[in-house]
This record gives sequence, structure tokens and C-alpha cells, in this order.
Amino acid sequence: MSRSALSDFEAVIALARHGRFRAAATELGMSPSALSHAIAAVEARLALRLFNRTTRSVSLTAAGEQLVNRISPALAEIRDAVDAANSHRETPIGTLRLNSSVGAARQIMQPIVFEYLRRYPQMKIDLVTEDKLVDIVVDGFDAGIRLVEALPRDMIAVPLGPEQRMVVVASPAYLAENPPPRSPADLLAHRCIRSRMGSGAIWRWEFERRGERVVVDVQGPLTLDETGLMLEAARAGFGLSYLGEWSVAADLASGRLLRVLDDWTPPFPGLCLYYPGRRHVPVGLRALIDLIKERRAHPPG
Repeated sequence: MSRSALSDFEAVIALARHGRFRAAATELGMSPSALSHAIAAVEARLALRLFNRTTRSVSLTAAGEQLVNRISPALAEIRDAVDAANSHRETPIGTLRLNSSVGAARQIMQPIVFEYLRRYPQMKIDLVTEDKLVDIVVDGFDAGIRLVEALPRDMIAVPLGPEQRMVVVASPAYLAENPPPRSPADLLAHRCIRSRMGSGAIWRWEFERRGERVVVDVQGPLTLDETGLMLEAARAGFGLSYLGEWSVAADLASGRLLRVLDDWTPPFPGLCLYYPGRRHVPVGLRALIDLIKERRAHPPG
């Protein structure tokens, strides 16, 4: 089988996985039009229609489903064999596809991603950020980065850093006009900046102290879905915001924001890199795991 034929079959599997040309093309590092030509070439070579196409969706035909089910394990074996062979390289080469939340990506960009690319200049990182949790195997990622509590149980996890905390913050001007809350129940009398999660649901603020857990459905003038916007709103005095401590550290240090309810926000396990257990871990991913473990064993500074 030619190398181009293998690439074309990888294209078929990617399109079957995503059901959209643009998403599959992004995974493969090619344009949607180039992917369309590759799929057409496979169909012409086999004299079979593998996909049903409409203006809104792409789905496998019966023949396409049978083909994908048969070739997927074989191509996975080929990829594993290539990864095993590449493990003998002194310097990894290739592309590492990672999936992460936006907040997690901001935390790892400087200390992990930039350092990785400096060490391994022949590697590329394709980092896709989205707040909703995806199936990294189905969507073609090598690994994901999320909070420990969000990890699928069947994944191997590598801790990325120390514990984290959430903090309730507000501007000095807001707190000058509104008595600071002394307990989570007091939040119901305050303007709060609400947070919409990737699922579309409004996040209810969670607190804990000495074994007592409290969940508050806060109210306020703004509902946002991005940390930077929540920070802007809090700085401008539009209410209390509940954010990761790492994201407000500079504002707390400068006095632009003040924290409240500090004794109600205990630390929790932080971020992890996670990936599926398999016989051969790709050499590029192994290099990333080694870098993470090195940083944990010898923190900078």
C-alpha cells in the first residue's frame, strides 16, 4: 500500500470521527478543500461512496462504516509501530495534539508549552481550547489537560502542578459601598458576576468550611463565559466574581481587587495531563510527560 493511500485512509477515519470537514481538516493539518479531494480520491479508487453529504452534515454510508470499522484497528497498529520506532530517536519529531480548557491553557503556556518547544524545535503543538469536556480518543487528541476532578476514570493522569483555590473577589470601590459578605448566604444580597459553563448551564458557586458544604445560585447584572471578561467586570465594580486564584493573583497583589470569604474556599487538586493507556506512548507525548515530571521534582525559582 502506498504512503498516499495510508494518508487517504487516515483522512477517511478523521472525517468519520468528526462528521465535519473543517474539524477533520484541522486535525489533519490540511485545508477542508484538500480533505474533500482526498476523500473523493478514495471513493474513486474504490468505486464506492463512503459518505453521505448534505449542506449541514457528513455521515458514513453502510459501505463506509464497514470500511472504517475494518481499517481503524490496522491503522492504529501502524501508528503504534511508528511511535515505537520513533522512540529510538534522540529528539522527537512530529505534532502533538492537546485539548484543554481555556483557563488551563493559560496556566501551562509559559511554563510548559513554551519550554517544550524550546527544547524540541522539531516538534509542533496543536492546542485546542474548549470549556466542554471532549473524548480525546474519539476526537483524535494525544492528551488532554483538565482539573483532576474532571478526568475520565479510564485515563492515565500526570499531575501538572500544586493544589489550586477559588477566590471571591471585588473591587475596593464595590466593597466600600457594600458590606463584605461574611458567609455564603450573604451573597444573595450582593450583585454577583455569574459564570456560564461550557455546557450552557449557569455555575452555582460552591463553598466548604470545616466539613460544611454550601452551594449558592448567585444573582447579578452580568452573566459571562470567559475569565478575562469576568475580571474586567469585577475591576469595574459591577459585583463579586468567583475565579481561580491564579487568574487574579496580579490584581490581588496590586490591590485592584480584594478577596472575601477566604475561609470558605479551601484548596483542591489542580491540573493534570491525561492520556489513554496504550502499549506505546508517542515519543512527543513521552517528552512532554518527562518535562512535567522534571518541573514537579525541581520547581523553577
